[in-house]
Amino acid sequence: MDKRAREAMARAVLARSRADQTEVIVTARDSALTRFARGISNQNVAAIERAVSVRAIVDGCTGVAATNDTDEPALDAVVARAIALATFSPADPQTPTLPSGGPVQAPDGSFVDATARAGADERAQACAAVFEASERAGFWAAGYVSNDVNGMTIANSSGALASYDGTNAAANVKMTGPDSTGFAESYHADVRRIDAAALGRRAVEKARASATPRSVEPGPWTVILEPAAIGELLAYVTSHFSAQSYDEGSSFFAGRLGEQLLGPNVTIGDDYAHPLAPSMPFDYEAQPKQRVTLVERGIVRSLVTDSYYSKKLGLPNTGHALPAPNAWGPQALNIVVANGDATADELIATTKRGLLITRFWYIRTVDHKQAIVTGMTRDGTFLIEDGAIAGGVRNMRFNQSIVEALRSIAFANDATRTGGYSYSLVTPTVKIENFTFTSGTDF
Repeated sequence: MDKRAREAMARAVLARSRADQTEVIVTARDSALTRFARGISNQNVAAIERAVSVRAIVDGCTGVAATNDTDEPALDAVVARAIALATFSPADPQTPTLPSGGPVQAPDGSFVDATARAGADERAQACAAVFEASERAGFWAAGYVSNDVNGMTIANSSGALASYDGTNAAANVKMTGPDSTGFAESYHADVRRIDAAALGRRAVEKARASATPRSVEPGPWTVILEPAAIGELLAYVTSHFSAQSYDEGSSFFAGRLGEQLLGPNVTIGDDYAHPLAPSMPFDYEAQPKQRVTLVERGIVRSLVTDSYYSKKLGLPNTGHALPAPNAWGPQALNIVVANGDATADELIATTKRGLLITRFWYIRTVDHKQAIVTGMTRDGTFLIEDGAIAGGVRNMRFNQSIVEALRSIAFANDATRTGGYSYSLVTPTVKIENFTFTSGTDF
């Protein structure tokens, strides 16, 4: 379902509505994933998804309905259902006029034909490259290789019309040895940039180097967090930059916008056009996304907004709306952390005693307002002594304020795209002082 077909459908659905205001979102996603474990590609799935969502606003009341049936009667029905739902909803005096949009342009490199065309054979070849690395080492590997194409068209009764087509590819490798594990990942819009053989070798190196892990005492440690690890933490603080979080008082800087709350070397932005992670140039209201500097040299500079919070707070609309309805408000979905000057090796070399952490897992929030989270290390934790890696360490549990961590942090110059099920961001390796571990494990 290409741009032309999506736009034709969006216009046709808009024409059916008699609501005061109407918004139509047409999505088309073709996704495929191959999972593997113990030398076998054990799951190969592909899905073609088409959906239409309608937001109807009547007398300040809002209703939203969606369907994945795109024949004429279904489109009539979804419009009628959205209008009916609006009549059951309470009026909100802050309901804004839907934005009229503006010119948008997809960032360079956001759509790659090779990724769109990649099939099961290409994914199987990537799996085979990982298997070769694991078999040579006498280990076994698990993970996945995926590629997808995402098409999005949004139109509304204010005259906005925006379309985007993008691609993504990913590979995730977990390598298991007799008493240790390793990890590697890669994300890119171009599937040809996913080097599965290199990922397999890196995961093997991690598992091999962390073999025969020792226990170390819990407490405050200097840590070097690779991008996958710091990315997991940052995913739990990005929502604080939402205008809704700020307005409700749940953001760590609520009432303190413009103050220096983080380290003076911390600069964080939201950039949909970053070359490592190009993304959709408009939000889910067809409003052009703005590049936003959220933190500049430790000073919290900006929030991200949508049409609702732009009106409520009297701020510019930065183009960060999520699909309606949602409980989270506008969100910064394209976080980029600025590089430092040192290499990752230099961060290690300047550490007298510390821990190198490949990744975290099972992170959960302890205190949202203070951005305190707990979680575990996983798939490659190493002791650093006198500026050198001194062997593997058994996994440990931490309890840490992300805000406090960002007050005592140094950055490498190796910005990398990392991600998870619900986020994608760009960050370098970092060094944090006094990172608090609360307990150890026997694995």
